[in-house]
Amino acid sequence: MSDAHDAARAYLKVHAQYRPVDATFMGLPGHDHQLPPAGADSVEAELAALTALQGTLGRLDAPRTAAARIDTRMLDAQLTTVLAEQRRSPRQHNPAWYTGEAAFSVISLLLPGHHGDAQDTRDALRVRLEAIPAFLAHGRSHLQGRPRPDDVAERARREARAAAHLLTSGLPKHPLWDDALRLPAARAARALVGFAEDLAGPGAPVACGENHLDLLMRVTHALPFGPREALERATEAFERLTGTLEAQAARLPGDLPWTEHLARLEQIGPEPERMLDTFRDLHERALDAARPLLTPAADYGLDFRLLPEWAEGTGDLYFLFYRSPAPDRPGQGSVYWVTPPGADLAAYRRANNSAFVKLVHAVHHGSIGHHTHNARAREAGSVLARVAGTDCASGIALLGGGTMVEGWACYAEDLLAEAPGFYTPAEELLLTQFERRNAASCIVDLKLHLGEWSLDEARAFYRDRAHFAPARVWAETTRNAMFPASRVMYWLGTETIKELRRELALDPRTFHDALLSYGHAPATVVADEMRAAHAPPGAPA
Repeated sequence: MSDAHDAARAYLKVHAQYRPVDATFMGLPGHDHQLPPAGADSVEAELAALTALQGTLGRLDAPRTAAARIDTRMLDAQLTTVLAEQRRSPRQHNPAWYTGEAAFSVISLLLPGHHGDAQDTRDALRVRLEAIPAFLAHGRSHLQGRPRPDDVAERARREARAAAHLLTSGLPKHPLWDDALRLPAARAARALVGFAEDLAGPGAPVACGENHLDLLMRVTHALPFGPREALERATEAFERLTGTLEAQAARLPGDLPWTEHLARLEQIGPEPERMLDTFRDLHERALDAARPLLTPAADYGLDFRLLPEWAEGTGDLYFLFYRSPAPDRPGQGSVYWVTPPGADLAAYRRANNSAFVKLVHAVHHGSIGHHTHNARAREAGSVLARVAGTDCASGIALLGGGTMVEGWACYAEDLLAEAPGFYTPAEELLLTQFERRNAASCIVDLKLHLGEWSLDEARAFYRDRAHFAPARVWAETTRNAMFPASRVMYWLGTETIKELRRELALDPRTFHDALLSYGHAPATVVADEMRAAHAPPGAPA
């Protein structure tokens, strides 16, 4: 192993060994039948493997290309991050890790994006189902008497019950089902229910502390500042954007507060029978509107379908509308799930109002958002930047890619405001509120893990100041608690891209196509490479 790409591939082998469900989502072969090692020595064995890899970094050839530099920086950061997290608070000590991995070890094999042979996939599914009871039993051993936040334990309970429902009610409706799966599915479901019932234990604080938060920001996300400066920036932005919302609302007819304008947007939406067509039409409109600004991924399909019957009841799981295609086996296109209407059609239309479908589904996730970015990432020169943004059981594969992954998707929402007529003035108000909510999430992430706010205080801020939907607040703050520095990446990533665009002053298509060509590397790392590539003659290196 002499160069950065070889070292990155060596890391992915270790990653797949200890996180085989991630490997399935990445499309890495040979792991579809496995669950993560969870025995008594699993933490120590992983630490030893990662430490050995870290020891090879100093012996690598000096990187000569942008792709090699990116792999070097990402690998160093990833090893430092995982080692720090496994020493501080191993994921094996989190009950929701077990429920997420168990559920998505199954779901990862059921999704249309899994392009393996049907019988091989069915066999892998059976083996994973058979392994779930022992996996959860190991989890009980790791968790015995160990403090954990009460809300994280509650999330695990909800996930376990949802996964059990999937195995007993959903899986038999899937095309892969056959009778050989019946007994292992029933045993796995019983094990999940038992796991949920056995999660009583001492509570624990949620804050990771300033030192670890600083590491996640400066090393993992490669930001040039730590949590205190980030908090100051996000707080200033939140207040400034509040003023912007008020000014925008004053320019709209009706003399209404901005909250009322947004409430009225929720009443404008397609009839339920037109929902699929609306998703498709807005996706295509976004692709067309963006063409003067960048090159969209029009050569890789996105198929909008109603959520299948087998997946109903998965709401307490990390079951995404859009999930990034497996980088190593993406096929010819991917699927975007659209929730079918329920009994309350008025609530269904509000949840899928036209503005929300346009901004979130058609732009942020579809068209030029994650859809285009994922297609470009698969062609990146960096090994790790091709896979970092892969959606796995609880989040993306490598947290360090998040400022680019989510930063771009949020930036893409704003970018289409540059396409004449794409947004209405009221929709531009919603754009500002989305940016304000990203700043709010950044504030909560930081204050929670600095120990300045409790979960109750964070929830009050989300509800009363940031105007999150009440039904979303509990899940959002619990996710904040479990994954420190995972919500800072939205707003800080977007800000990094905006600042870079102002600095380089390239024409839009050149800038955006170049930016996306680097894949899922941290936004600041991409910025460094773009500065070097586009520096004017005679500028210092």
